[in-house]
Amino acid sequence: MLAKRIIPCLDIKNGETVKGTNFVNLREAGDPVELGKAYSEQGADELVYLDITASHEGRKTFTELVQRIAREINIPFTVGGGINELSDVDRLLNAGADKVSVNSAALRRPELIDEIATHFGSQVCVVAIDAKESDGAWECYLNGGRIPTGIDLFEWAREANERGAGEILFTSMNHDGVKNGYANTALRQLSNELTIPVIASGGAGKKEHFRDTFLEGHSDAALAASVFHFGEIPIQELKKWLHEEGVHVRL
Repeated sequence: MLAKRIIPCLDIKNGETVKGTNFVNLREAGDPVELGKAYSEQGADELVYLDITASHEGRKTFTELVQRIAREINIPFTVGGGINELSDVDRLLNAGADKVSVNSAALRRPELIDEIATHFGSQVCVVAIDAKESDGAWECYLNGGRIPTGIDLFEWAREANERGAGEILFTSMNHDGVKNGYANTALRQLSNELTIPVIASGGAGKKEHFRDTFLEGHSDAALAASVFHFGEIPIQELKKWLHEEGVHVRL
């Protein structure tokens, strides 16, 4: 059985790590390179860096940041934000990233997933999905949770899987930053319907939430931000506790 992964997520705005609630009310959380280095030393399995206000002007800055991260960190890391074409993927992989995360661009042009998988391999392509639940239906959103699409979460995840995505990173907008636990019912459905790993995102507030998403949500990995950034849950302590709770993690 594959070990369950613990993945700190660092949202980057203007070169700083930030964290909000329900995708708004951002506050600064520290230097992304130093934070990443600390997480690597504490036993994180991977890292995710998202350029949350990615724009054409910001690409150069973010690429330089990725190069700095790659020099300092010895665990795999994924980068996302503003990736619209193969040249963006090439630039970030050359800067040192291990994987790229695509979200809005893939929803607008699903062929991007096929192209990344074909040129660089499925293992490089993480499809991130931001979705909100209303009246029992999950709808995908574009542009960092700003624009509803009318597209169903499960249909889109299945399509991404079929097109060659290596992983799905599902963030529940309802749960983001609220710290009441992950969207385990939806995560379990995704895990049951897909042939690729599912990363849970949105809702971590205490150790039990990680255990529950692994055991009840059948998630392959759990991503979190503020509980790590603000020192609420030390990663090594979390992993030891999960191990004691019967979750297979790398210690």
